[in-house]
Amino acid sequence: MPTRVLIADDQAMVRAGFRLILEGEPDIEVVGEAADGDQAVRLARELRPDVTLMDIRMPGVDGLRATELLAGPDVPDPLHVVMVTTFGLDENVHAALRAGACGFLLKDAGPNLLIEAVHAAAHGEALVSPAITTRLLAHFARGSARPAPETPLTPRELDVVKAVARGATNDEICRSLVVSLPTVKTHIGAVKRKLGARNRTEIAIWAWESGLVR
Repeated sequence: MPTRVLIADDQAMVRAGFRLILEGEPDIEVVGEAADGDQAVRLARELRPDVTLMDIRMPGVDGLRATELLAGPDVPDPLHVVMVTTFGLDENVHAALRAGACGFLLKDAGPNLLIEAVHAAAHGEALVSPAITTRLLAHFARGSARPAPETPLTPRELDVVKAVARGATNDEICRSLVVSLPTVKTHIGAVKRKLGARNRTEIAIWAWESGLVR
């Protein structure tokens, strides 16, 4: 089955450009377009896409609020939302990650990274652009340590957390730690439970704000 994508952006040219790139991939299908946040929320709830590309700045309900409605902590069955922004260090991007977005993408990132972002989000790989993401998280890590989890992380789990915080994919973690993919997934699952994190992005934020990664 192809990865189903909803594009939400108030600029028709951006939507058309994204559609052109994505529909050139045999395993990606664009199932809808939205020109504002209200329409994005309505279509996403109706179509249940695998990935929603969400512009941050839109009229009416902005991308931040729309993301919270689709992927926020109170949503029982959250969708995968990738925020799209013009600025790499936009405070709204940080807030969007807090609101449940699984990653973010710069509008000028290029076709290859757009496709990578869609595939990554669909498979739970939240941090799709390591260089940009780690810079963003480091920028907003204010040095106020977060409380340690009730169940301490094991040394191997800490290694995995550090790799996730630096934007590594599961395959990259396998190679760097010389472990199997099922082992990496098991560690990430255990970390989520101990930290109360819903996704890899929240694991990364915890790592940066707790001072585990600098």
